Amino acid sequence: MNIEEAREYCLSLKNTTECFPFDEVSLVFKVENKMFALLALDAEEPYIALKCNPDYTEDLRERYRAVEPAYHFNKKYWNGVYLERDLSDDDIRHWIRHSYREVIAKLPKKIREAYDE
Repeated sequence: MNIEEAREYCLSLKNTTECFPFDEVSLVFKVENKMFALLALDAEEPYIALKCNPDYTEDLRERYRAVEPAYHFNKKYWNGVYLERDLSDDDIRHWIRHSYREVIAKLPKKIREAYDE
């Protein structure tokens, strides 16, 4: 998966917005004004930071070369996923959706209900 495909997938998720709150090379994706992903546009190797349930963070890091602790993020909740290593495009989309759902799960019930599928 390349950066543009990751960007397009993030934007395909309901009510997702994108912005550059930190600098001109860190593209942030938000749902309900809460960040669920960051694409590093200046990275030598395509990379996306994703929120993750802490039950899975360590397991994913041990299982895949593509998954490392996310740089500048809380390592308990955030993984960095390298887009061109050993995760398939479907796996990457799965973990983007997982990150998106992790953020939605923390929203007030009235807002969460709009995302129930």
